[in-house]
Amino acid sequence: MPRAPVVSIALVRGRATGNGSELILACDMTFASREKAIISQWEVGVGMVAGGGPMARLPALIGRNRALQVLLSSDDFRADQAEAFGYINHSLPDAELEAYVDRLAKRIAGFDKWAIGETKRLVNTGLAPDVELGAGWDSCINSIGRASTQRSIKALIAEGFHAPGEVEDHLGQYIGDLNP
Repeated sequence: MPRAPVVSIALVRGRATGNGSELILACDMTFASREKAIISQWEVGVGMVAGGGPMARLPALIGRNRALQVLLSSDDFRADQAEAFGYINHSLPDAELEAYVDRLAKRIAGFDKWAIGETKRLVNTGLAPDVELGAGWDSCINSIGRASTQRSIKALIAEGFHAPGEVEDHLGQYIGDLNP
């Protein structure tokens, strides 16, 4: 998505954790509900390495130290904190979010397509090379099969992971409780 000649805009009104976070990191812009959005990379908390490119994308976006905080803490970040870090473009009141993103998308869509594509191409010279994304994916695949990772994931699933409810709503807390 980052290298596509079109603009991708993410609107987050709930949880964007793990793969969801990696998806918003691949988008050109991200806007989130101040009241409802939660963003995280939880993988390290269960003994995994994230596979969708956050190690390659986050340091350039938010700085090395903050990237390490996001990745190594496996904690939940509310939209206002994600905005302060530079993880997302802007957090807005939930009631204003959709109209704001719709207006921005329509505005950009009305501009010259060649100018949009060229601007993205030139801005993209600062992106991490694709080989860095592949290295993260390889580490992710290797980490999934580790016995300690499997135990942690099974413990989370037993608590309600990947189902609507308390664990999904407070994943960062539950990840921390796995490793007190």
